[in-house]
Amino acid sequence: MTRSTRLAPMIGPHAASAGSAVRSPKTAELVAGTLRRMVVDGQLKDGDFLPNEAELMAHFGVSRPTLREAVRVLESERLVEVRRGSRTGARVRVPGPEVVARPAGLLLELSGATIADLLTAKSGIEPMAARLLAESGSAEAFDELEEMLEALISEGWRSERLAETTGAFHLRVVQLSGNATLGIIAGMLHEITVRHTAFVFKERRPVSKADYETLLRSYRRLMQFLRAGDAAGAEAHWRKHLDKTRELLLAGLESVPVRDVMG
Repeated sequence: MTRSTRLAPMIGPHAASAGSAVRSPKTAELVAGTLRRMVVDGQLKDGDFLPNEAELMAHFGVSRPTLREAVRVLESERLVEVRRGSRTGARVRVPGPEVVARPAGLLLELSGATIADLLTAKSGIEPMAARLLAESGSAEAFDELEEMLEALISEGWRSERLAETTGAFHLRVVQLSGNATLGIIAGMLHEITVRHTAFVFKERRPVSKADYETLLRSYRRLMQFLRAGDAAGAEAHWRKHLDKTRELLLAGLESVPVRDVMG
């Protein structure tokens, strides 16, 4: 069990001295903001338990209802996990892109975005990520992608998980590029893309063995560029790959709205 993390003596411009009351009409938000900053700064890490209520109440000089309201704010942001009835208290859970994926999908639906919009955006994100990965990627990162490629090969071209496994490969290329912003955006778009790809593979155009082998050759070619540190080659190849993929996935579906994919 991960130990509770001790509180810093004082954090943030609005915080009062330790043990004194925080005098603000939005006390719970201020307390939540301080704890949130501790997570961002790494003082509270994923898996850590927050200090117990008595310690937190004494530190911030707040009542139990105010403290619990602050914890609920963090829980709504998925920064902490609270198990009702547990004696261990709230536990820090650092969120991933999935936290914003659903709201992002809803926003795309409300805006009338199409799958064509989505795939065009991916074509702008992934080639740059491939360039960055070729420039500064580690051997461990390349090995991880190779392992994903081997798993894809072992599952075979008839796999019902083809959309999921290829989508995961694309996402990991971006995440391993080292650019956090690109990684988060790619993570937001990931679920929608996989759903659309699965629909095309199942309902419109099942993947043939020839298509599958072409896909694998393209993935292997990307790995060659990455391991060679050829940033320009990796970017150009991945852009060409995505252009061809977009043609395949949009054939006859150019104006399909995102909402029809999300269901």
